Amino acid sequence: MSFVAEPVARLIEEFNKLPGIGPKSAQRLAYHLLNSPDEEGKALAGAILALKEKIKLCSVCFNTTDCDPCLICQNEERDHSKICVVERALDILSLERTGKYNGVYHVLHGTISPAKGVGPEDLRVKELLSRLQAGSVAEVIVATNPNVESETMAMYLQRIIMPLGIRVTRLARGLPFGAELEYADDLTLGQALENRREF
Repeated sequence: MSFVAEPVARLIEEFNKLPGIGPKSAQRLAYHLLNSPDEEGKALAGAILALKEKIKLCSVCFNTTDCDPCLICQNEERDHSKICVVERALDILSLERTGKYNGVYHVLHGTISPAKGVGPEDLRVKELLSRLQAGSVAEVIVATNPNVESETMAMYLQRIIMPLGIRVTRLARGLPFGAELEYADDLTLGQALENRREF
């Protein structure tokens, strides 16, 4: 890409690092910004800077937020006796779109992966157990992705939570094995949430 001006080449390279953005899409985005009004580029740069400067993790559920605790944890109309455990903050958006869940969440920030050297101590499991030991939680819904690593995570959570006398359910298997919550349509995800079952 030596024939491309350095700032353009750098922007293409940065866009290409984003998930789902290949080389051609990165080029289209870079040239779109190059040819758009200055205000559009400045607004995008400002939004990215604000994201990196203002977003932190909720001290209760570890969702991404700009206030602590997050708006879900603050909401007294939500059912705080139910905690839905997800792998990533992005999964909360998918579950919220269904309109079928009114409890609170807990974000693990990953899943157990021995191959990658990730164990429970590398995730927000200890913090989940602290929340459960407070005694106000009646049900934990395990909403991990339907794949092998996530299945290992789900079984581990069930094993450590059940002795606490808390009901442990998981999403129904309306979700295809190997799929991710982010890509499930709202109807399928809503039905999986409504038809969750005991381990």
